[in-house]
Amino acid sequence: MSHTEPALYGGWQSERSGFMGNLSGLGFALVASSAVIALIPIYTRSWGSAFFALPLAAVLLLLAYGRVLGLSADEWIILAVRHQIAVATNRNLFFSGVFAPRTKDGTQPMDLPGRLARLHLLEASDGLGGQIGIMHNPVDNTYTAVCRVSFPGLALIDTEKQNIRVKGWAAFLRSQCKEDGAITRISVHQRSLPDDGAALRSWTERHTSPDAPAAAVQALDELMEGAGPAATIRETYLSITLSASRARLAVKGAGGGQIGAAAVLVRELNAMAGSLSSAGLQVVEWLPPRGVAQTIRTAFDPEAQLALSARNTAADDPKWEGAAKGVAPELAGPAATETVWGLYRHDGAWTVSYQVRGFPQSEVYATFLQPLLRPRSNARRSLTLVYEPIGPAKARQELAREKTKRDAARKLRAKTGRAESEDERREAMTARAQDAARASGHGVVRLTALIAVTVTDLEQLETACAELQADASSAGLEIRRVWGAQDDAFTVAALPLGQGLPDRRMGI
Repeated sequence: MSHTEPALYGGWQSERSGFMGNLSGLGFALVASSAVIALIPIYTRSWGSAFFALPLAAVLLLLAYGRVLGLSADEWIILAVRHQIAVATNRNLFFSGVFAPRTKDGTQPMDLPGRLARLHLLEASDGLGGQIGIMHNPVDNTYTAVCRVSFPGLALIDTEKQNIRVKGWAAFLRSQCKEDGAITRISVHQRSLPDDGAALRSWTERHTSPDAPAAAVQALDELMEGAGPAATIRETYLSITLSASRARLAVKGAGGGQIGAAAVLVRELNAMAGSLSSAGLQVVEWLPPRGVAQTIRTAFDPEAQLALSARNTAADDPKWEGAAKGVAPELAGPAATETVWGLYRHDGAWTVSYQVRGFPQSEVYATFLQPLLRPRSNARRSLTLVYEPIGPAKARQELAREKTKRDAARKLRAKTGRAESEDERREAMTARAQDAARASGHGVVRLTALIAVTVTDLEQLETACAELQADASSAGLEIRRVWGAQDDAFTVAALPLGQGLPDRRMGI
């Protein structure tokens, strides 16, 4: 047995961005207005005006610095106004199906709602005789490939192997933190799905000997019939996103345009196969176009999972003459969706998405996310981790900027006589340790996590949300419901399409 101590992990740093300190541009304007209004009674020498000016200044300060559920008042105002405009213009509704657009030749393109509408599904050769489905975002000029992976897990292996696998994943991420690297985003997506046991029954039928005792066959059938509908399966996907703008020279050398970008992406995928294997990840397949379409279809319509699973199992039979495995791209999207303030309705399901606003403050083991992945009979859960590698030069600038902000804030607190809290002291120590690690060759990535909980019975939704919040608390995570942007959060949390992190909010 191994006597190696389990490794501990920590040191997550929240980005501090804003127009001035942690204030957005609107927040800074509110503080400035409050200061001007508070000085009016002094300049006018009218104490009567102080009864109006001082309360108004206090209200403006409260709007700038007050926090409700982690957001300031001005941020709530922006969210509310944006949502009300969407409702007034019916942009919170999406209808496809019989209303789906058609091209001149009568075919139907892939029809997706919201920010997904810009995506196009392309087909490229994997160099081994197969085909890969690639999601092209013409606005960001990015290309994303999705693979289904299997992972032996960490909970049931000895500590030494556990540490090796985590270090292998860290080495893979570090290898992508290179100057002007073509890979701009790496996403890990896991979802739990109901399993009716169709694949197991089909395999059993093909491998049951004709000479098997009738009693044994009957007992096996009864066992599968009782356990199948209660079973759940987990699907894990890895998405790799390439920026054609960063790789423009390589894309031009590969033929240019979409063909060249797809060729460069496939080359990058083949190059990282060894690193993924070192991390304990086994690539089951790079999804073809119909495979990518199926992941989209089952996210929007969970009830389609069982039917598609049975059909895919039947398609493995050499004598099968029906539809191919997967879903046709034009049928990938939902028939209808509706975005409300704290909920996203799609086809026959409802989803609530959460963002992880704070990772554990203390050091944790590599298995700390396990409570979030517990299977639930009343809901489907999806977890997405999004990594954005940062090149050495940009990482140095970003960490220097963060360090400067923290040092300036500490000096200001010292001048005003305010004592430094233990949390602020730890943040400064973590920032210095992170900068020292970067200088010694470690990579720096931006990271966020989103979680979605989906139900097909609306009465079960609040129970499922309460269970998720309890499990997140057990994992040491601080999560927040994505109010006013449930449709955008769904595209990241419930779909393995490699949608990215938001840009740093500078001056808004």
